[in-house]
Amino acid sequence: MGRAYQNRKESIAKTANAKSKVYSKYGREIYVVAKAGGADPDGNLSLRGLIDRAKKDQVPTHVIEKALQKATSGAGEDFSPARYEGFGPGNSMVIVDCLTDNPNRTIGDVRQCFNKVKAKLGTSGSVSHMFDHCAILVFDGDDEEAVLEALMMADVDVTDIELEDGKITVFAPQTEYFKAKQALSEAFAGIDFEVDAIQFVPQTTVEISGDDVAQMERFLDMLNDVDDVQNVYHNAEY
Repeated sequence: MGRAYQNRKESIAKTANAKSKVYSKYGREIYVVAKAGGADPDGNLSLRGLIDRAKKDQVPTHVIEKALQKATSGAGEDFSPARYEGFGPGNSMVIVDCLTDNPNRTIGDVRQCFNKVKAKLGTSGSVSHMFDHCAILVFDGDDEEAVLEALMMADVDVTDIELEDGKITVFAPQTEYFKAKQALSEAFAGIDFEVDAIQFVPQTTVEISGDDVAQMERFLDMLNDVDDVQNVYHNAEY
């Protein structure tokens, strides 16, 4: 068993309604990142990585372009990041990342999700210290040593490398994301990243069962339905 992380591809919904929610979340994030650091992906590495992930998750080009135009026009809302932490079903630990233009509304919506499954919203830092903020890159391969050598030659700080079922997973501190991705792209021509993300990865996991599983799935569905919620991370296994 390797380190537990959430593959965004697996969570991309199949219905048109749910897909539109995914597009909306990406559009909002692209708008915020472009407004903060510029709408040129060549000069804004955070934006470039985000657009790459959006394309990988099949976000239409017009959604990306609309968000970029909105950022450069000076129109649009003033979103800011907000992070909430707490304890979910089965004593699991949960981190909820949001982008909001109304923090009072957002915390009210998030708290309601916690309350409906008898979970507990905690204070800032109550669970995040039990997660690592990691860059995660997954691609086809079978030679861990060659990957490690390429990263070391580029002076990339690597947390862990795993090989399982013909897939190599590289974990690195989130600050090393661009450096790691560039080093791998230069060392292995035509590399295709199956997972290309920055996530909170739990240091330990908790196994939940029975009613807690149904409650957890309901909890996650409710959180993902909140417009301001961008990502949800947890340490539950089921």
